[in-house]
Amino acid sequence: MSTGSSFSSETDTTGSAAGAGGINTYKGEERALRADRLGTPGLLLSVVAASAPLMVVAGVMPTVFGVMGIVGQPLLYLILGAVLMLFGVGYAEMSRHVHNAGAFYAYIARGLGPTAGAGASLVALVAYSAMQVGIYGILGFEVSGIFAAYLGIELAWWIPALASAAVVGVLGWLKIDLNAKVLGVLLVIECALVVIFDIAAVSKPGPEGLSLHAFDPETLAGAGLGTALCFCVAAFVGFEQAPVYAEETSRPQVVVSRVMFLAVGYAALFLAISSWALTVAAGPGSIADTSLKEGPGMLFGLTEERLGSTFTDVLHVLFVTGMFAALLSFHNVVARYAFAMGREGLLPARFGRTNRVSGAPGTGSLLQSAVSVVVVLAFAFTDDNPVGDPTAPVLRLFTWMGNVGALGVILLMAAASFAVIAFFVKRGAGRAQAPRLVASALAGLALLSIAVLTVRDFGALVGSGPGSALTWLLPGVIVLALLGGLAYGAVLRSVRPGVHARIGLGNEAFRLEKAAESGTARR
Repeated sequence: MSTGSSFSSETDTTGSAAGAGGINTYKGEERALRADRLGTPGLLLSVVAASAPLMVVAGVMPTVFGVMGIVGQPLLYLILGAVLMLFGVGYAEMSRHVHNAGAFYAYIARGLGPTAGAGASLVALVAYSAMQVGIYGILGFEVSGIFAAYLGIELAWWIPALASAAVVGVLGWLKIDLNAKVLGVLLVIECALVVIFDIAAVSKPGPEGLSLHAFDPETLAGAGLGTALCFCVAAFVGFEQAPVYAEETSRPQVVVSRVMFLAVGYAALFLAISSWALTVAAGPGSIADTSLKEGPGMLFGLTEERLGSTFTDVLHVLFVTGMFAALLSFHNVVARYAFAMGREGLLPARFGRTNRVSGAPGTGSLLQSAVSVVVVLAFAFTDDNPVGDPTAPVLRLFTWMGNVGALGVILLMAAASFAVIAFFVKRGAGRAQAPRLVASALAGLALLSIAVLTVRDFGALVGSGPGSALTWLLPGVIVLALLGGLAYGAVLRSVRPGVHARIGLGNEAFRLEKAAESGTARR
């Protein structure tokens, strides 16, 4: 992949440098992410890694089976895959017209207005940051368990969590090429091991035999459906991040939409088959009780019965590396959102600069690293039993932050669906765009329904008791981010209308700014 072409420059009368592919530097500082860094394989690996497939199979699936009692989880993944494919129709078409590292908020700003975009920008920053920080909890807990089981060392969960945060922070400063390679190797091995388990489960089914009961629509009935939907949507999170990297791809009009559909299709089939394999291995009639009793240990127990202890030990290690890959992916996305917001004036200008050496959005990377360390330490200081208690705050860190983030992403996808409709209607969309607009409307309504069900059942989702303040405090984090962003957007509209007008325009706004300055210099 070539990086030099985007930095060949010629100086104009303002002292700024113009790259071959657009404006890349301004008064000695870089204002654009480097182009031509990612093709289809690299981008696909980066976005799929965010979903941490093994973490979903070992952690999310047993929770949906056991706590929510939804045996029809395989069918749920297929249904949600169809909904997200509908969402992707309009989202992909939008990506052909808007290339911005702040994808969600940029799309919402271009469709529903800059003030709405400002609200979405803060929701995106909080949601993705929460999802990333939450993973540090379960990763630290799993690593401490490995140290105890294999080395006899009692290690507090926050030590490996902070060590991981440091490594992720360093990699955030490196080239996206390297990150994609790291993510790719980890992801391919991880998925291969899960597929081997799936084959073993089908080859050696449990006491109820090879059953398709999990695909019966009646298995979706139950009071836990709303919470199960949020968990399962979170398992897909990652595909919608593809437009975040649009400025860094060689052919964004083609690569971004292709990657989104490949990622959704892959996730729907992979998750449906893997969750079905779990029901076959444990038996659909007993999967709920087994999951409730064993939790994440269910997968490893079923694996050891069929593939032996050595394979299971490797799976434990890949469980950790898969979560690390997800941490890298989310870190990169949060850094790019911060970069886009800094470039457009929603954050201090320093966030809108990239590193000279690597081209990475360095200040945004530092911000996410700092947030991660602060949150991990906050949970560590309030942890009464940091080593081995499964009810310790470390697990609440994963559950609370993960589901707050998932709710935020669901709302962003719903808003983006309606923004797509508004964007193309304002551009005089004709019959050719009608199918895409209908698909976006259906996806938006479905996603809003999922958000309503999620908020309704949030108490069960986070494991809080009746009347617990967590039932409204945790969803309130997303609501507060939205209201704060909208208020900030309204203030910008009154006080700094030029900044307000640039929200969602990305490099296009910078080119307009550059053209205006050049005209002033000539006069």
